[in-house]
Amino acid sequence: MVEIDRRAVLRAGLVTGAGVLAGSVSARPAFGAPVLLRARPTVTHGVQAGDVTAESGVVWARADRPARMMVQVARGNSFQGSRVVRGPAVTAGSDFTGKVRVHGLPAGDDVPYRVFFADLDDETLTGEPVAGSFRTAPRDRGDVRFIWSGDIAGQGWGVNPDFGGFRAADAVRALRPDFFLCSGDTVYSDGPVSATVPLPDGSLWHNLVTPEKSKVAQTLDEFRGQFRYNLLADNWRALLGETAQLNQWDDHEVHNNWWPGQILEDARYTEKRVDVLAARAAQAFHEYVPIEPRFDDTGRVYRVMRYGPLLDVFVLDMRTYRDANSPDTQTVPDGGILGTRQTQWLIRELTGSEAVWKVIASDMPLGLVVPDGPTRIEAVAQGNAGPPLGRELEIAQVLTALRRQQVHNTVWLTADVHYTAAHYYDPSRAAYTDFDPFWEFVSGPLNAGAFGPNQLDATFGPQVMFAETPPHPNTSPAEGFQYFGEVAIEADSAAMTVRLRGVDGSVRWSTDLTPA
Repeated sequence: MVEIDRRAVLRAGLVTGAGVLAGSVSARPAFGAPVLLRARPTVTHGVQAGDVTAESGVVWARADRPARMMVQVARGNSFQGSRVVRGPAVTAGSDFTGKVRVHGLPAGDDVPYRVFFADLDDETLTGEPVAGSFRTAPRDRGDVRFIWSGDIAGQGWGVNPDFGGFRAADAVRALRPDFFLCSGDTVYSDGPVSATVPLPDGSLWHNLVTPEKSKVAQTLDEFRGQFRYNLLADNWRALLGETAQLNQWDDHEVHNNWWPGQILEDARYTEKRVDVLAARAAQAFHEYVPIEPRFDDTGRVYRVMRYGPLLDVFVLDMRTYRDANSPDTQTVPDGGILGTRQTQWLIRELTGSEAVWKVIASDMPLGLVVPDGPTRIEAVAQGNAGPPLGRELEIAQVLTALRRQQVHNTVWLTADVHYTAAHYYDPSRAAYTDFDPFWEFVSGPLNAGAFGPNQLDATFGPQVMFAETPPHPNTSPAEGFQYFGEVAIEADSAAMTVRLRGVDGSVRWSTDLTPA
């Protein structure tokens, strides 16, 4: 592996390399005529990369006008002799965002790159490049380390310049993970912010405010504005520029606790049909997140990403295919949380995985009761400690299939509930016993109000091994109680270490897991 200081690359990113990025270009005027210089297209919101493989990665950027996206990929630790990948034309139809999968990369290595935009009529007329870096997945057995969290800019706690943007982002950057798994609620489209918010100690929290972030999102441009807003956070933009991402979505990309077919009872909205809002939100999500641009013809989010022989990550979508929130006491499984197609996919992919560790990225916890008002259930568990009911029946189907197919070393990671915890699911303590023991780790929020704890449902026998919760509901990031988790897999032993970390990066709890 070529060792590259990714941050040094970013600091040097505005230095033109290899003569690829030309100087000013203008048409030669007639004698005595004024010189007219055409404006150059520029990168507006930094650069990002995600969904990496052992030989490729999706690179994202946004321009300030219609332009051609170009990605310059370094060779080794230098841009000398680099190659330029010609990307898509970005237009207003995609809010001037573009993505391109760059192939032919070295496995398990740092990949410096630069993005610039070229004029659509004259591709020699280019703007200044913006540098980024990401690490490809290993092909051979090697150490793997990643971070996960979720819930970004929620409950009125937005981009605060006093903390560089998002307070926890600096601690995540300091760990230099191979990739960042965002477990949903990537934005809060239903969560406007105000310029200041009073804090318990009498001081003020300061938010940047934009027109789109000052109201709930309903139009396509307002949903796009939620993603543009988060990218105003300097340290968040820096983290995304140097770390590959793996993203899923949950409810707040659209509306709190939404389900397909719902008609909203929310006076803030003139568009009440959640399906219309969700379609606009999904378009903005796919435009602004470095997810595979053509994953399939449905634009689905669930997928598996492979990180060498030690790790496969199975990214779930518990939002798009669910049934309506209800008391969730049905006695017949109806695909109420994953949907039949995704459930079959998950079992098939887990059964076929050859990785030592199978991490299931779940946007909602399995055993914690997450209510939606006084009578409805938002997540999987409904608080009935007996045999599986409602959405639990679908999870039971997955867990039982894993046991019968002898699929070992599964770990579930989630966020959503705005505190951090470690749960051990033990069939000897459960009402339903046809599964093998497993761990579920909860982390977040990364920058939102902190809450909890939630009630634990005994159907699958979970035990709280650790939990840390705030002293009062909607605790601000200024008070701490923001969390992210770290997973580290050691190459030689294949042991997994899970650390639950606080807003400053301090380890609040950790455990070492030995593979079966």
